[in-house]
Amino acid sequence: MIKDLSTAGALPALEKMFLFAGQRQRLIAHNIANIDTPNFRGVDVDPRSFQQSLSRALDERREINGGVSGELDLGSVDEVRMVGGQMQLVPNTHTDGVLFQDRNHRDLERLMQDMVENATMFRVASDLMRKNQSLIRGAIAERVI
Repeated sequence: MIKDLSTAGALPALEKMFLFAGQRQRLIAHNIANIDTPNFRGVDVDPRSFQQSLSRALDERREINGGVSGELDLGSVDEVRMVGGQMQLVPNTHTDGVLFQDRNHRDLERLMQDMVENATMFRVASDLMRKNQSLIRGAIAERVI
């Protein structure tokens, strides 16, 4: 029964969103920290690739059992891989921004935008997770929320 609760509804999708956003935040922070490093090439993953993979996994789960419960199999795409139940990001070097004399592509505004968008995705996932867990706790305690 506990397994069914942990894989019910949106919980598996929210878990994948947490994993993706946390790992991408590390990439963005690394890019910001090295913005003045000569010859540094920033790396990132495309969130649309992850979103498409998550959407496909949700569609497959809906076909199997109506989407009520079950694990999500993201499979592997170019930039996001699931290995042994762990998510691994495979970032690509991006070359957008202005190429400076030290051979560094800088675009601080874009990095800040990526960081805010990623943090927003994490915040939305955490708010939804908190609400979902509150409902589950209330049901277990037989309380009306």
